[in-house]
Amino acid sequence: MQTLEFLDWISIGIYFSILAGLAIWVIKQNKHNTEDYFLAGRNVGWFVVGASIFASNIGSEHVVGLAGAGASDKLPLLIYEIHAWIVLILGWVFLPFYQRAEVFTMPEFLEKRFDSRLRWILSVFSITAYVLTKISVTIYAGGVVVSALLGIDFWSGAIATVVLTGIYTVLGGMRAVVYTETLQTLVLIAGAAVLTYMGLERVGGWESMKATVTPEYLNMWRPASDPDFPWPSLFISSTIVGIWYWCTDQYIVQRTLTAKNIKEGRRGTIFGALIKLLPVFLFLIPGVIALTLKMRGELEWETADQAFPVLMSNLLPAGLRGFVAAGLLAALMSSLASVFNSVSTLFTVDIYKKLKPKTPEKKLVQTGQIATIVVVIIGIFWIPIMSNISGVLYEYLQSVQTYIAPPIAAVFLMGILYKRINAQGAYATLIIGFIIGFGRIFLEIISDSLSPGLLLHTLGTMNYLEFGAWFFLLCILLILGVSLVTTAPKPEQLYNLTIGTVSAEERKKTRSSYDWKEVSISIFIVGVVLFIMLWFNGR
Repeated sequence: MQTLEFLDWISIGIYFSILAGLAIWVIKQNKHNTEDYFLAGRNVGWFVVGASIFASNIGSEHVVGLAGAGASDKLPLLIYEIHAWIVLILGWVFLPFYQRAEVFTMPEFLEKRFDSRLRWILSVFSITAYVLTKISVTIYAGGVVVSALLGIDFWSGAIATVVLTGIYTVLGGMRAVVYTETLQTLVLIAGAAVLTYMGLERVGGWESMKATVTPEYLNMWRPASDPDFPWPSLFISSTIVGIWYWCTDQYIVQRTLTAKNIKEGRRGTIFGALIKLLPVFLFLIPGVIALTLKMRGELEWETADQAFPVLMSNLLPAGLRGFVAAGLLAALMSSLASVFNSVSTLFTVDIYKKLKPKTPEKKLVQTGQIATIVVVIIGIFWIPIMSNISGVLYEYLQSVQTYIAPPIAAVFLMGILYKRINAQGAYATLIIGFIIGFGRIFLEIISDSLSPGLLLHTLGTMNYLEFGAWFFLLCILLILGVSLVTTAPKPEQLYNLTIGTVSAEERKKTRSSYDWKEVSISIFIVGVVLFIMLWFNGR
């Protein structure tokens, strides 16, 4: 693999100089209150909201893992990257309820809809889950990318990136995060687009690539009997994970809460959904290109997760290679900054402020900064654990999220759609659901030591997609069953928090917040999603 040359370092230096200048400018704008630090003053426009949604989602786990999926016959995982239609659900269905409730966090919304127990449970669980998934995976993937690109060892690259990202996140809060993510989005898209174009040129175009890997390789729909990716379970489980991730997770939703109003927030989700269609072509296809070149004897790598950085290093000329490298670093930093700020917000607003409600605004901001520093330190100490990950990173991430998503998705979805759902049903679903989810992770770890034929062995070895589908059904039945046999919630508790209890005034306000342009673009996005689903059919 080629090392970076002088022109490459100039490109990277220019990127970091602009990023540093933007971060310093944003930090100087801070007002040192909680609304500004955690939600950027709720004064962000749709373009920045959409760019921030995209940049938060697209991290180094995509660059490493999604390209790795494309290079290792795991194309069905592409379904997770065409969830643009679920991003639209966030803007059209969920966001109005969040903004009416005027919440900072998703646990806070559950407290308003149900009771304080739900807030405590979700906040603690979310922080824990972020360490297991977002922080750990992003840091590991970032270390792989940085060490491959910059020619430095894994530890130095990972730690340097974590610390650098932590500095501007701590000092600038959410405002620094969303504005730097806008820049990072532009750099990332441009860099990956250049690599995809040059890669297709190198392999002789789409048809030549397809002929090398065979058309069947580009089929995202496997038979229902497929042991790895049965299509019914794949579609159901990926949708559940999508609803949890895009519509209920603090990590993403926090970006929409920074918007000036519901109109700007919805437009931000529409813009985010539109550019969310790009990863298919910017990361997965380069993975297939890398495989094509490997099959032709023109490229080599040890593991599939190395496909993207190796392709970039060997394909691009000096200068341009540095520009794309800057895009990859942007992906890493944007994801890290987002999760650092989200954890800080959850801890400060949902835990610290609940314990000490009379804490001054300035002290809350300082608490958020300290929380971010602690998360950075945890992230660094987690590096040796994540460095032992094997296989395709992207699949690991989706499997863990499949065990996390069902109870949370069920509580939010049913809580908004059905006014009869009460706190008892939601509480039981989260507690039992989290026990089952973590139980599955534990059984998966020890499955080799369990005797075949035992129920525990079956549960531990069941295809994670099939497990996720049945798990979600269980959560739905659980929340319905417990809610219907216990006392119904009081009407005043439901006011404007469920579809059936929205006032006429609020309905009118929501209706006036969009026009034919938002509707038309949303329909167009759904059409593109359907086209992609039909296009990757193995023919």
